Amino acid sequence: MAKKILYYDTTLRDGSQAEGVSFTLEDKLRITEELDRLGINYAEGGWPGSNEKDIEYFKNARNLKLKNLKISAFGSTRYHKYKASEDPNLVALIESKTPVVCIFGKTWDFHVKEALKISLDKNLEMIGDSVRYLKSKNREVIYDAEHFFDGYKNNPEYAIKTLEAAASAGADNISLCDTNGGTLTFDLEEMIREVTRRISGIPLGIHAHNDNGLGVANSIYAVKMGITLVQGTINGFGERCGNADLCSIIPNIELKMNLRNLRKDQLAMLTGVSRYVSELANLPHNEKLPYVGNSAFAHKGGIHVSAILKNTATYEHLKPELVGNRRRVIVSELSGKSNIVYKAKELGVKIDNVEGVSKDVVKEIKRLENEGFQFEGAEGSFELLIKKSSGKYKPLFNLHSYRLIVEKEKDGDIISEATIKFESNNKIYHTVAEGNGPVNALDRALRKSLEVLYPKIKELSLFDYKVRVLGGKEGTAARVRVLIESRAKHSTWGTVGVSENIIEASWNALVDSIEYYVFKIMKLIK
Repeated sequence: MAKKILYYDTTLRDGSQAEGVSFTLEDKLRITEELDRLGINYAEGGWPGSNEKDIEYFKNARNLKLKNLKISAFGSTRYHKYKASEDPNLVALIESKTPVVCIFGKTWDFHVKEALKISLDKNLEMIGDSVRYLKSKNREVIYDAEHFFDGYKNNPEYAIKTLEAAASAGADNISLCDTNGGTLTFDLEEMIREVTRRISGIPLGIHAHNDNGLGVANSIYAVKMGITLVQGTINGFGERCGNADLCSIIPNIELKMNLRNLRKDQLAMLTGVSRYVSELANLPHNEKLPYVGNSAFAHKGGIHVSAILKNTATYEHLKPELVGNRRRVIVSELSGKSNIVYKAKELGVKIDNVEGVSKDVVKEIKRLENEGFQFEGAEGSFELLIKKSSGKYKPLFNLHSYRLIVEKEKDGDIISEATIKFESNNKIYHTVAEGNGPVNALDRALRKSLEVLYPKIKELSLFDYKVRVLGGKEGTAARVRVLIESRAKHSTWGTVGVSENIIEASWNALVDSIEYYVFKIMKLIK
């Protein structure tokens, strides 16, 4: 029977120490519920002795209806001048009323002498007292052996003694921590083997950091060596270079090592949870993440796409759907006919003359990308390009002219005004609108008339706008590429425009966005 691997998430504690990450109380509660649905066994909610937010979290978390997850409170061994029962940190752990507590203690004799300034024996006493006290309060106790691997390298006998102190006091799990994140994977073997020889009958865990880029590898190897509790964070969030990433660890254990601990439907939630946590952290999702990144199953080269059309295993190590991700084919100057055929099928665009249309589209894409266009992330513009090549394209309107006025007034206010004149269905439309910038003014003026023809355009919103200068030698005369992301209800899409004039580039991306919405989302024009 396969061994049971337990997943211990510390996103809400260790992960929140990452640069740029600050979770609100509500964020932490929502992430806890997501981790529970994912099937995570433990979630470390914070350090109740360190700040008011964590104290409030533990109070509110008691009301969550969790099915899989145990919430853990984090702290340290007692202060050397206090009894365990009088130590404010340990008392706060008990008052948090979590079923599980995790405390760390010093394993590295260097830290005992230089940081705590106490004797080695005193440190052993503090470890035993702290674990014993917490067990007397009927808590499940996970003991984090801080700096274990560095401590073992420096003084192996003392490092083992610290573990024995926690074990003899009744710890339920002893987790070996690579706190500085510098241990090489092949160095783990001797150390873990010695621990399992000396510490018998108590499950072991691994808590790895990623300072040398081996956090995931060290965690996976530790499981191979018999460790049954793996600590980590969603997306590898954490101090410095981060913690071991559970979004890589979990599928490696479940799908590569075939140690099945999650249901298939839970594993399929992984990509969604990864993106959800990034969203609440207010950080852009790392698209290069293994398994859960947007690029994890993206194919750009024509040879690759041709192969996956025959069998996806040719360039994919597993099916993306297993972890809730999806396959993407990117259209670029490297594209072949296969890219166009696959992308058209994915977008639901029927091509009658595959050979002729795909050849024309490839040729046109290569010409446009040579000018600076980029269709990665601009599926809306790409689909319109296919329509134009297939003869199925009819513009919403024919532009006669547009004019922009940007005026700065004495009080410092800047007013942008756009005037647009176009023809649609043999009728001339002439509108004026103001905006908080020239692109916003153009958008409002265009919509003003188009909403008369297509009222549902009111549901369309532009939620991202990016400008990139292409080739800096020309300075302010350089070409620019504008990428616009649009949203309507549950649909999102991207469009692109390129020009030496930023207004013209924005106009082209804007028009593509609206036309795509009418053609595809509203399905008013086939």
